[in-house]
Amino acid sequence: MRVLPTEKVMSIEATLQTRSTNQCELCTSTSELSVYEVPPVVEAHSDKSVYLCQSCLFQIEEKRDLDVNHWHCLNDSMWSQVPAVQVVAYRMLKRLSVENGWAQDALDMLYLEDEIRSWAEQALAQEEEVIHQDSNGVRLNAGDTVVLIKDLDVKGSSLVAKRGTAVRNIGLTSNPEHIEGRVDGQRIVILTKFVKK
Repeated sequence: MRVLPTEKVMSIEATLQTRSTNQCELCTSTSELSVYEVPPVVEAHSDKSVYLCQSCLFQIEEKRDLDVNHWHCLNDSMWSQVPAVQVVAYRMLKRLSVENGWAQDALDMLYLEDEIRSWAEQALAQEEEVIHQDSNGVRLNAGDTVVLIKDLDVKGSSLVAKRGTAVRNIGLTSNPEHIEGRVDGQRIVILTKFVKK
């Protein structure tokens, strides 16, 4: 996420507060709201931003651990007249449609102007280019099981993930050098160079 001058953020946030009536523009939550710039953004502007709660923001930015029930809110917000909201709704429905029939149905009903659809698909194309590979160059996919090839100290804890530990049901991140998984009940980020499929 880019860091903007405070006065620019304040101006954009004030505009978004008015536009959204102080609600998350996706799920209508009224707590812990903040500005999210919808990528790609060349110059910060309220037309290229949405006002989101922390739950929506976290799931959008982290690209993992989607709470499917939470995202049923898209059935309403996808009809927003705000292009930036339409773009975010489209992208989330696209992510959800892989495993959820309701999301695919909503996506099939959603109509976007050509310019807005192009904006929505632009970031999706960039996301699809991220390829995760293990230490041997084998492609990793979400849900795979990998084995640690080295003892790893887990930052912020006394846990040491031992060599040979199997990490099941891994999650992928936007960084091709990082995956996520559970070791001893704790969710951690692991460098792909220290695992093999």
